[in-house]
Amino acid sequence: QVQLVESGGGLVQAGGSLRLSCTASGRIYTINDMAWYRQAPGKQRELVAIITSGGSARYADSVKGRFTISRDNAKNTVYLQMNSVKPGDTAGYYCNADLSYYTGVVRSTTRLWGQGTQVTVSS
Repeated sequence: QVQLVESGGGLVQAGGSLRLSCTASGRIYTINDMAWYRQAPGKQRELVAIITSGGSARYADSVKGRFTISRDNAKNTVYLQMNSVKPGDTAGYYCNADLSYYTGVVRSTTRLWGQGTQVTVSS
């Protein structure tokens, strides 16, 4: 069984920083894109940042210059460094990964979601 587990969410004051982590576990063969999404109450889930296996990153306009996505391929982990946070960044943050894994001798490909971690920014 493969899964993504996030950590690092919590309550932070506006202007502060927070670092989210997401680790993939299981019989993983390769991980392609890894990404962070967020969803605020009453709103659709939106892409925050995405990073390829080679390290190329892309960001939502709303977080450019404030958030940084990175990954450690050896640890199957993706990070989101959140700086200068704003109350508008308050949301559930979800990790997403496009990966291949083994079940027995069968290799499959899937796009997985983590369970989410809550980030609350106070003004």
